[in-house]
Amino acid sequence: MVKKIANLFILLPLAIVLIVLSVANRHIVSLAFNPFRPEDEALSLHAPFFVFIFLALMLGMVIGSFVTWFSQGRHRKRARIEAREAVKWQSEADRHKARAEEMAAQAVAQLPAK
Repeated sequence: MVKKIANLFILLPLAIVLIVLSVANRHIVSLAFNPFRPEDEALSLHAPFFVFIFLALMLGMVIGSFVTWFSQGRHRKRARIEAREAVKWQSEADRHKARAEEMAAQAVAQLPAK
């Protein structure tokens, strides 16, 4: 419930700001990829300004996600190693438990009957 309220207080104002930004920046602009001849039409894009803003925002989110994913790689590797060790030690404990139960059953069977 708290997470939903926090998302509401964060995402709703963000959505309002993005909508206002989109309405205020709907004029067509050129994005030139040739710094030496900016008037070159082959290497330029024409679109409303908010499209470029949204594309930059999405590109930043994707790059940030990849950087985070790569920087957390050592933690994921350690978790995999520890999970394998946990499975190994659990199987070892199960083997010892089964052996102890078997030995207890043999000891009970060898007790003289009264």
